[in-house]
Amino acid sequence: MNGSEIKEKLHSGECVFGTHIASLMNPVAASMAAEMELDFAFFCTEHMPLDRTEVSLLCKIYAARRISPVVRVPACDASIISAALDGGAEGIVVPYIETVEEVRRAVGAVKYRPIKGKLLAEVLSGRKTLPESTQAFLGDFNDGKYLIVGIESMEAIDNLEELITVDGVDGVFLGPHDITVSMGIPTEYNNPLFLNTIEDIVRRCRRHSVGVGLHTLLLTLDEQYLRRLLDAGMNWILNGADITVMRDAMNTQLRSLRRLAGNIPFHAPPSNATAPVQSCLVPGK
Repeated sequence: MNGSEIKEKLHSGECVFGTHIASLMNPVAASMAAEMELDFAFFCTEHMPLDRTEVSLLCKIYAARRISPVVRVPACDASIISAALDGGAEGIVVPYIETVEEVRRAVGAVKYRPIKGKLLAEVLSGRKTLPESTQAFLGDFNDGKYLIVGIESMEAIDNLEELITVDGVDGVFLGPHDITVSMGIPTEYNNPLFLNTIEDIVRRCRRHSVGVGLHTLLLTLDEQYLRRLLDAGMNWILNGADITVMRDAMNTQLRSLRRLAGNIPFHAPPSNATAPVQSCLVPGK
């Protein structure tokens, strides 16, 4: 799908499916990964060490195969957002949004390029209306670009309607790790308070025709709960990360091979040899 199709489906409530591409960064591997049956591919520059050249390369490879590239930027910064879009991103995820001002800043960067400065501030505040010719130009120039805001704290959840009804918001990203920490129940992903909160957010987003998704390995959720989220309208289906799915699939095959070879045990390395893992790659985080 291209960006225009993704944006339309986010608002209409139809499901779109993707994953976090975290490990397949060289051109050959990325080209093979782009054969996955994805509607969109998610690239994270908030937690992952990707430079502009790598991001642009990935965006171009996936877009050429009609897989919409989505980039999570590290902050609500117009220059960073513009750089991602210039590199080929169609979707932008802005993390940890809590204020209307932040949303407007993100909308301005995604939907009003190349306008900046005083003029953009006046347009976003409603103090100035652009000429029809400029509006038409911006519509063409930014065609197929969509904005997804990160709702990852109690402050954002409490003010959800105020944030998602800003004109220009297309979807919502829910980060379980940050949400549970903000709720005072860190990593308690099976806590009924957390589960009910996520379902409530999904319903509130869909009441305003805004797409919404929970970033986790979705098939590790209780099947009845996953069905509840889908029935509530969750439609931006961001399923885990390529490396976590690959790790689990490889481990399953290795265990089968060890059994066939005579139950040869696996000797894990010392725990201090394991480096910390970025939270966006850990299931449920």
